[in-house]
Amino acid sequence: MKHLVVATRNKGKILEINSLLAGLVDQISCAADFVDFPETVEDGATFEENALKKAREAAMFTGYPALADDSGLVVDALDGRPGVFSARYAGAGASDADNNARLVEECRNIPETHRQAAFVCVLAFVTPEGVERVFNGRINGQILSAARGEGGFGYDPLFLVDCFGRSMAELTIIEKNLVSHRAKAFIKFREYLESMK
Repeated sequence: MKHLVVATRNKGKILEINSLLAGLVDQISCAADFVDFPETVEDGATFEENALKKAREAAMFTGYPALADDSGLVVDALDGRPGVFSARYAGAGASDADNNARLVEECRNIPETHRQAAFVCVLAFVTPEGVERVFNGRINGQILSAARGEGGFGYDPLFLVDCFGRSMAELTIIEKNLVSHRAKAFIKFREYLESMK
């Protein structure tokens, strides 16, 4: 594929996406590369609804195939919260630190053995011609009482990855790209792109 637009301004995601799609896409642009790129109102009830809405708007605005994800943290003991509100869990304009502080507070009285959680990623691919595909990824873990690690972004420092016994923020980029929810969705997207060659 010659040009793909990713409907995000999150530089952490762009770094991961460049690594995950190496060799399959000639040029990857993001929302910040376009003047007046519209801010999508994420009002969907599910990750899939939000991802499709962002990808559709990006494809329509730029005229290029677009990729968007809606990812979030789902905590069993919190009835699936923060879910689709993961990026704004502590309110509109909340920082990662604000969201993490709220999560720690909400989990304070939940025993560590009952803090099962999952990072979920729904990846939507939409072309200006109307092709739409959705790819899902998930990684299981549990919520820590305090942040661990310096890498990653978002809730990564609070998410203990079951298969590693370390927080997502303690993983190398190579390790993260092997097991993360986003990586699993991107593996499916890569397979789709390879099948289209």
